[in-house]
Amino acid sequence: MSALLDQAAALLAAAKAAGADVAETVMSTGTAVSVQRRLGKIEETERAESRELGLRVFIGKRSASVSASAIDPAAFTRLAEQAVAMARVVPEDIYAEIPQAPAPMDVKSLDLDDPVEPSAEILIARAAAAEEAALAVPGITNSEGASASWSRSDFLLATTRGFAGFYTRSNHAVSATAIAGAGTEMQRDYDFSSVAHAADLDDPAALGAKAAERALARLRPARPKTARLPVVFDPRVSNSMLGHLSGAIHGASVARGTSFLKESLGKPVFAAGLRIIDDPLRVRGRRSRPFDREGQPGTVRAFIVDGVLTSWILDTRSANQLGLKTTGHAGGTSNFYLAPGTLTPAALMADIAEGLYVTEMLGSSVNGITGDYSRGAAGFMIRNGILAEPVAEFTIAGNLKDMFLHLTPADDLVFKRGTDAPTLRIEGMTLAGA
Repeated sequence: MSALLDQAAALLAAAKAAGADVAETVMSTGTAVSVQRRLGKIEETERAESRELGLRVFIGKRSASVSASAIDPAAFTRLAEQAVAMARVVPEDIYAEIPQAPAPMDVKSLDLDDPVEPSAEILIARAAAAEEAALAVPGITNSEGASASWSRSDFLLATTRGFAGFYTRSNHAVSATAIAGAGTEMQRDYDFSSVAHAADLDDPAALGAKAAERALARLRPARPKTARLPVVFDPRVSNSMLGHLSGAIHGASVARGTSFLKESLGKPVFAAGLRIIDDPLRVRGRRSRPFDREGQPGTVRAFIVDGVLTSWILDTRSANQLGLKTTGHAGGTSNFYLAPGTLTPAALMADIAEGLYVTEMLGSSVNGITGDYSRGAAGFMIRNGILAEPVAEFTIAGNLKDMFLHLTPADDLVFKRGTDAPTLRIEGMTLAGA
């Protein structure tokens, strides 16, 4: 990492020499290895190495950025001169700036790096275990394959305002996709695990078997009748609600006036008792980070407290537009999650005489200005509190303002994707089917 620090210092010096008032650089290096296996044969093995940089310069309130797919000190002067020349001719942006940032925290406490690269044999064994477990389940007729991968990357941010921070993260992943049935009645489903440390990886055989179980459960789906009913979202898709929320409370959307929640700060947006949190400091977290893309320190922040919206998601530019301070979210959220409720998923569904359990979302029609929501979906009917027949080829619709207010979480939160929610129940949605 010392070499990257030296190169960053050299690039920033070149930017100053070219005429930049202030400048920042992002540099990253990475190694990635993956294997793909299908029906017992290795279809693909790949190893990739990358080195990339970005440079942003300011001349007064004018700024420009350049990037390169190689870190070549011999090209630093040319890159810096190009960036400065571009900055001289663009319009001023009175809100943009490179902020002051404190010294970065000790990243070791986040435990994001597993430095041991697994051999190709280990990756092949993981993929094989996942696929063979799926194919061993009676009723599974084919496989879309299984994959296993490992990657490790370094990230560095440095500015002429005195900030220099870096961290390394690793990732181990396994996935499998199973196919059940034949001809036009085939159904597919999947499972996966993606973690920083190999020790936390789910058992590949267990996830292969789970993929098979899910595919079998989807066979011979019906098309449900149009109705207004409660909808329960499986954790595989419930996190999409947080995606819609984060887009609506991002400072840039609020500043443009294009968010359906633009007038909701300090008001109830969800039911009382609900909390939605961003935690960049989660140990071994999927998206943990010691600082954001502007060097601002990672801090745990609750955006929804007792159902009330407490803050926008802000980087420096959007904070300046709104007359506020950055929340340390340049580059977006980190480990963004909805805190679990007190009911089990079974208890959450127990009083539903007829409802819908969604396991897959297809396409999207969500209006960020009005909150109108309409998405294709697949899943299962709920009858008398339990899952019944599989269903497909339908749309669920509502308005996100109403959906958020009538949302109830179960107690089964698992940190798996970086944006996570437990099983969710939403009352009074419209199912458009047969």
